Amino acid sequence: QEQLVESGGGSVQSGGSLRLSCAASGAPPGAFSSYDMSWFRQAPGKEREWVAWISQRSGTAYGTDVSKGRFTISRDNAKNTVYLQLNKLKPEDTALYYCARRTKYSGAYYTIADYAYWGQGTQVTVAS
Repeated sequence: QEQLVESGGGSVQSGGSLRLSCAASGAPPGAFSSYDMSWFRQAPGKEREWVAWISQRSGTAYGTDVSKGRFTISRDNAKNTVYLQLNKLKPEDTALYYCARRTKYSGAYYTIADYAYWGQGTQVTVAS
């Protein structure tokens, strides 16, 4: 069974950086390179919001209001892993960060219903 496992979260001061990882397992050999992947986040009491997307060919897109040029998504297909580099973190970035695999294309990158596989999340906490 395919699984996604996030790691790399933690507690940092405002202005700090973190690198999140999302490791995929259980997929057929070589399949990961064909997956489109995204990162989402959810803060307490708020809806889940899309952060960034990366295509199978490493094309990228970002939720501008979320990342504002501070986040970078990347992938290493040899390691079946997607990364999210978080720089210049702010207290409002505090959230549980999830990676997800896109399996349908009914809407835009941020259409949650298009993602069938989700990790359990990794917590990012930014202190002011």
